Amino acid sequence: MATPKSIGALELSSIGMGFVVEDEMLKAASVELLIARTICSGKYLIVIGGSVSDVQAAIDAGLKRADEAIIDSMVIPNVHDAVFAALGQSVVLEPEQMGALGVIETFSGTSVLAAADAAAKAARVVIFRIHVAMALGGKGLCLMTGSVSDVRAGVQAGVDAARERGLLVYECVIPRPAKELFADYL
Repeated sequence: MATPKSIGALELSSIGMGFVVEDEMLKAASVELLIARTICSGKYLIVIGGSVSDVQAAIDAGLKRADEAIIDSMVIPNVHDAVFAALGQSVVLEPEQMGALGVIETFSGTSVLAAADAAAKAARVVIFRIHVAMALGGKGLCLMTGSVSDVRAGVQAGVDAARERGLLVYECVIPRPAKELFADYL
């Protein structure tokens, strides 16, 4: 499947219901399963990609089936390409790319996807890591780099997206980070 144009996610409070909802979503529309796994605190996360209409149809089917097990959900039409690379942990930074460091932390794995997309669309930043929920107590984490002004703009856009959902934990911009903060990504 080509790079999806839309991304959708459901975060559920029940692991068993997660399997049922995942099955329902995959049968409802032609979507690509990007992530489906248990996450911290006994939850289940499903992330799909595809055309805007297919992703919306699959998410709608999942929401209908999941009922009260929904913790968070979202659909991002025309998602920024940087989200897929960072989510897939396939971004390798070159030393010359290390600039200011921006960090956005959210209360859910789903909301960090919206924050990362907003940041990538708002500024010339490199989104190099999107970490959803595993080993984070169910939280989401987005890391970006670029010029100080671009990172500030990207973080602000991402913060606005997370805050709109009521799921922002913390954000920061480190203008001149120690190179060791990037060690795992070079």
